[in-house]
Amino acid sequence: MGIPVGKLSLLTDLYSINNVMIVMQCLPITIDVGTNNETLLNDEYYIGLRQRRATGEEYHELLQEFMNAVKQNYGEKVLVQFEDFANHNAFDLLAKYSKSHLVFNDDIQGTASVVLAGLLAALKMIGGGLVDQTYLFLGAGEAGTGIAELIALEDVELLVLQTELPVDDCRKKIWLVDSKGLLVESRKESLQHFKKPFAHEHEELKTLLEAVQSIKPTVLIGTSGVGKTFTQEVIEAMASFNEKPVIFSLSNPTSHSECTAEEAYTWSKGTAVFASGSPFDPVEYEGKTYVPGQSNNAYVFPGFGLGVVISGAIRVHDEAEEATQENFDKGLIFPPFTNIRKISASIAAKVAAKAYDLGLASRLPRPDDLFKYAESCMYTPLYRSYR
Repeated sequence: MGIPVGKLSLLTDLYSINNVMIVMQCLPITIDVGTNNETLLNDEYYIGLRQRRATGEEYHELLQEFMNAVKQNYGEKVLVQFEDFANHNAFDLLAKYSKSHLVFNDDIQGTASVVLAGLLAALKMIGGGLVDQTYLFLGAGEAGTGIAELIALEDVELLVLQTELPVDDCRKKIWLVDSKGLLVESRKESLQHFKKPFAHEHEELKTLLEAVQSIKPTVLIGTSGVGKTFTQEVIEAMASFNEKPVIFSLSNPTSHSECTAEEAYTWSKGTAVFASGSPFDPVEYEGKTYVPGQSNNAYVFPGFGLGVVISGAIRVHDEAEEATQENFDKGLIFPPFTNIRKISASIAAKVAAKAYDLGLASRLPRPDDLFKYAESCMYTPLYRSYR
């Protein structure tokens, strides 16, 4: 329960709607479908459901009943945020219910949005565009494939005025490595469906270092959940054929980070454009201070939630420039968290604008200035002193 409670705390702290205008109800829910953990099943103090995990038809019938009940009790505009679902369920549930409910998966969509924003900021430091990069991911789960797909879709969006390039062609510059090695065409039949679009023609490679040396990516992204996998050899290889290698070590907590900020800057001799999922202190290297950016979903989902609420959106479609030159000079591609409320209001305004443009908003008429309207709706935790 700590996960949904924590998410709702951030939603409240970073954007909460003014309760004079509308009553916001945030409900943390854990759906217990049992466990296959023998230790828990035999623990007399275990408070969860004492049965093997429900799967298949039984599982999907439960989720269908839950989603129907949510809409029946709270209406068409209730936002359901999926969190921490297993890979094979997460993609299926998002695809299924995005057509009938207002849903958002933070692990897939939130993570992808933050990382894409970081990449766009990084390009201002290294030059070129998204379409000019070659991407290699370590990790092919919800986060990795979600980020990869959003990059491909963004490439299509950027090229739409110049070419008929289909999304499949954009995916060809995006490579993923999972626990068995590089995703390649010869492995396609054994891959989960969400991995298959990124299995390209290439010889089979078992290690990340082999993949880096062969593919020569300009961007290396870690979503593996396995610490110390961006080794010195991997970072040095990235730096050997990139003037400024982009290295995102996104796994949490710190012990699971693919590499530390100090390792990235030191092994690349200060050339890396680095961001991480875990917080790292600034790094001194050869007289210069580098400030690592933190790719945190808190940049996105509070503002997204606010934008959905203030527009009265009934669906979400997959469709902010806050980093400054001062940030770039320090190697910082994400804005500091001290600006988070302004960032949330900016994102909320853009989400709401998209909802209005697509005809998905139900709160009418449309405000003239969506940014100011978003700010006016935000909860400010200032209280009267009684002493």
